Amino acid sequence: MKDKSEEYWKKKLTPEQFQILREKGTEPAFTGALLKNKDGGMYHCAACGTSLFSSDTKYDSKSGWPSFWEAVDKENIELKDDKSLFMKRTEVVCSNCGSHLGHLFEDGPKQTGLRYCINSTSLSFSREKKKDK
Repeated sequence: MKDKSEEYWKKKLTPEQFQILREKGTEPAFTGALLKNKDGGMYHCAACGTSLFSSDTKYDSKSGWPSFWEAVDKENIELKDDKSLFMKRTEVVCSNCGSHLGHLFEDGPKQTGLRYCINSTSLSFSREKKKDK
């Protein structure tokens, strides 16, 4: 999907999604629709549907964006140096479509010490199906 044109993405995504996923923007802190989501399930790339994070690794970092201490599969994300805004950070990108997701910081919980700080707009969510007893 990395070969798709920006025109393709403009048609597929909402203007807000395009600005964040394709132009490396960010949503204002504490405004994302998935920030307070506590349902069990999987978080996917909003652009291409690739599975990114499990609800089992989501936690409240108090940063204002959904935060996860581990990716569901490290093959599904890419980490890139980001020296924008006069800072050195690590950008998190969907490996399937190249969309910007957020940033990775090394101030997370003890499980991994990592905090994947991800824009809600970069994510879609699918709830776990309840198992019959």
